[in-house]
Amino acid sequence: MVSLPKVFGNLKPDFAALPPEAAELLHDADFARKLRESAESAGRSTEEVTKEAVGYLREMAADQSDALGRRWQQLGDWFLRAYDVWVDEDQIAALRNLDRQYSLGLAFSHRSYLDGFVLPNVLSSRRFSPTYTFGGANLDLPGIGTIASKTGVIFIRRKSTDLPVYRLTLRHYISHMVRSKRNMAWSIEGGRTRTGKLRPPVHGILKYLTDAVEEPGSPDVMLVPISIVYDQLHELSKMTAEARGDDKTPENLRWLVGFARQQRSRLGRAYLSVGEPFSLRGRYDDLIGQGLQQPQAIERIALDVSHRLNRATPVTVTAIVCLALLGADRALTLSQVLNTVEPLADYVGKRRWPVAGAANLRDRSTIRRALQELVSSGVLTCYDQGTEPVWGIGPDQHLVAAFYRNTAIHILVERAIGEITLLAAAESGVEGDATEAAWQEAKRLRDLLKFEFFFPGRDDFENELRTELGIIDPAANDGFTAAEARELLTNVRPHLAHLVLRPFLDAYHVLAHRLAEAGDNPVNPDELLVESLHVGQQWQLQRKVANAESVSLELYKTALALATHRGLLAEEPGIGVRRQAFADEISETIRRISVIAEMYRDSGVAR
Repeated sequence: MVSLPKVFGNLKPDFAALPPEAAELLHDADFARKLRESAESAGRSTEEVTKEAVGYLREMAADQSDALGRRWQQLGDWFLRAYDVWVDEDQIAALRNLDRQYSLGLAFSHRSYLDGFVLPNVLSSRRFSPTYTFGGANLDLPGIGTIASKTGVIFIRRKSTDLPVYRLTLRHYISHMVRSKRNMAWSIEGGRTRTGKLRPPVHGILKYLTDAVEEPGSPDVMLVPISIVYDQLHELSKMTAEARGDDKTPENLRWLVGFARQQRSRLGRAYLSVGEPFSLRGRYDDLIGQGLQQPQAIERIALDVSHRLNRATPVTVTAIVCLALLGADRALTLSQVLNTVEPLADYVGKRRWPVAGAANLRDRSTIRRALQELVSSGVLTCYDQGTEPVWGIGPDQHLVAAFYRNTAIHILVERAIGEITLLAAAESGVEGDATEAAWQEAKRLRDLLKFEFFFPGRDDFENELRTELGIIDPAANDGFTAAEARELLTNVRPHLAHLVLRPFLDAYHVLAHRLAEAGDNPVNPDELLVESLHVGQQWQLQRKVANAESVSLELYKTALALATHRGLLAEEPGIGVRRQAFADEISETIRRISVIAEMYRDSGVAR
């Protein structure tokens, strides 16, 4: 039985006293006035509301104890013993300069429970100002949660819609932290991704930070995207089981001990990368100056953070290897894997995307090592009883492999869309310039996939596609006929649309098909998700979907969000016709992707 290390010795901090910021907040005139106003509007006494606020402060407020902080860092190192943590020291040096001037808002990606140790440990070991990290109240476990709150962890509730005093208290607490020039870190996604790619951003903490910097005399906050990605993760088996419909395991001490036990086996590296920082006040004022209202401005800022997070996230060797094997959906020899990876490596180089650990994606020994490490963790299988070894995705491991692939999928989406737009132009039947047909298809795909991926604004999106066309053929941006579009697409290396977009659209197709089958009848969203999961499993067995990674509740939920956005769950006459059109649109997109997949096979890659 593995137990947590006793790193805290006989330390006996004063857990009864409120941390300084919380204690000072109780004497803040503006906070007292807002509590009185809240009491009056609710028909309650000021004393009762103030007592409630003090209770919330005791629940959420964090402190920084030097002695406990050192021990907590030791505990973090112990939890991270499966990894070597890799950072770019030049990025850290630049961030340290900002730390001397600003309060930092460190918005990190969230792929593992370990993220809460990686970022604070990296910063504290390099003598940054103390960082306060927001975490879910579900992780405020007996004993250890109390200690964590004394090392800068702020536990907050995920749902507070019906708790106006809680929201008021949290808002003013964050504002006081900004006035004290504290560094604050939180997951912009609000929770761990279940797919490997970024989840849509949540706006709560960002809104409170924006409110704080807009107060007269308040210092600015420098928003800093922080990407954290891993070669592999022990916790994925449980997460992918949840994507298949299993219940989520509650976080408790038993769970924590089990999670700690998992970390005994080495799994490579964790990579922390710093994205491009920007001024929260400057960006907010600029957006308000453009005529946006506060909610719209905050949404745009959250998307800015997400875009910069993706830009900072490096390509791992694990991601590239999983991309190759998922695309083949069969066992490959080492030479075949290398043949598949080589054009991907060439593309990554042309786009100047960062590669984790500065690895050489064309190096034979680097790829072989990644394959063997994935075999050791059970993601891949290796059969070596024939003429030469072959590697393939292990049984029930498609979602795990897809998670790793998806950590790098953001670099490939515009290219994949570009390929489909070329095919649309080739099939348009337009005489003369077919460029407009391609741009219309690109806009349609952007709208179809906008709940799945983070796209830049329309002008920047067009610029990204022009960059992709320039990589395929510099002359393509001058326009092309239908015949020229087909020739361009035929000569593309590598073809990516089926590797990148097919799994998501296959999942969308399942849900859209079930929705269309309902006709004009009312649909229960929860029942639709369960039905999609069952039909998806059936279609997998029938090979109606490309592979098992499409059978995922996470993907069905995104498809449901898109259908809801388009009003397809409404109860109105004739809704069945619109539902069928939605299913047909997805089916036609999959058909085009299948054409590109055939071109990929004809190109001889992975033969």
